[in-house]
Amino acid sequence: MKLNGPFLFILATLMIDAIGVGIVFPIMPDLMDRVGAQSTAEGALWSGVMMSAYAAAMFLFGPIIGSLSDAFGRRPILILALATLTIDYVIMALAQTYWILLVGRVLAGLAGATYITATAYISDIARPEERGAAFGMIGAAFGIGFVLGPALGGLASGVHVSAPFWIAAALSALNVLFGLVVLPESLKPENRRPFGKRDLNPFGSILRAFVIPGLAIPLICIFVFEFANLVYPTLWAFWGREVFGWDGFTIGLTLSAYGVLIAVVQAGILPRLTRRLGDFATLLIAVVAGIVGLVGFGFANAVWVVAMVLPIAALSDMAPPLMTAFAANRVGEDQQGLVQGVIASLSSVGAVAAPLALTGVFERFVDDAGLYFPGAPFVLAAVLIAAIFPLVSRLGARG
Repeated sequence: MKLNGPFLFILATLMIDAIGVGIVFPIMPDLMDRVGAQSTAEGALWSGVMMSAYAAAMFLFGPIIGSLSDAFGRRPILILALATLTIDYVIMALAQTYWILLVGRVLAGLAGATYITATAYISDIARPEERGAAFGMIGAAFGIGFVLGPALGGLASGVHVSAPFWIAAALSALNVLFGLVVLPESLKPENRRPFGKRDLNPFGSILRAFVIPGLAIPLICIFVFEFANLVYPTLWAFWGREVFGWDGFTIGLTLSAYGVLIAVVQAGILPRLTRRLGDFATLLIAVVAGIVGLVGFGFANAVWVVAMVLPIAALSDMAPPLMTAFAANRVGEDQQGLVQGVIASLSSVGAVAAPLALTGVFERFVDDAGLYFPGAPFVLAAVLIAAIFPLVSRLGARG
């Protein structure tokens, strides 16, 4: 599809959102030390609780926000979400205790409409056959954001541990102003649907989505894949410190390298593969790459192994946009916000459970007496993705 003004703004929005997320990853161990964590494993567990709180808030409000955008349009919901994220970053920058950080993450979860509404916006302006590549461009924007975010975070942390949050707040505020100037409404009045009481129930929204013909399988695949992939944001910094003794700068550098690879995959490799092989064959490649990458990291004991596995793992990032496209193509224009909200909500359910489960596994295999295996969470994630492979294969049979 054409790289017009609205599409470029959506990409810029998601890139800045990724910067805001990625900018924090390199400093998370130091941030947990600042608020009282006594060890790497304890810091990882506290960080996991924060991620779960964010995801719980997003689960509760994701479908609601998606449905609000179906009723009132994408533009006002998106602008409001961006403004709320700006406030959240300021709170995080000023926080002196763990509980204030936790409140900030809950507020960010309430503002989870950024991704939900942006993907619904793309569904509005892209033709069905363009959505896989368009969602891939979203992945590329995230990849660029993850290049810049960890690099900025690693560098800014040398000034002060709170400096990355101030940078994220400034970028979000500028993007609010940008959106007010250039973003038109994408959802036509005739394609809107009323907002009712049932839209306030996230469980009801999920159930309604699952009974839409052909939608259950891609939703299950998205849920499990996102659950497994949460091992990266949850544990990369703590795993890197534990296994290789990495500091914040090195963690940021490795995450930036991964972001470069994601951008190359999403913007360059994904469109070419889908044109040549089709969405389904490309998805199979991505899922296999995800399994291989996770196993590789799980058993990595040298930096050169990490360097070899990173490009393979980056190929797995083709899976979420393709699964999202399979889901989006199964509903009408008046349900795109609902479906994107449900996808975000399911991802949030995974993001509530995954950080707690994965950091618990990490803590057990690092701190507890017995087998020392810090890569155990990565291997567990690989097993989960392998378990859904039969379902992924059914996506091709269903078109």
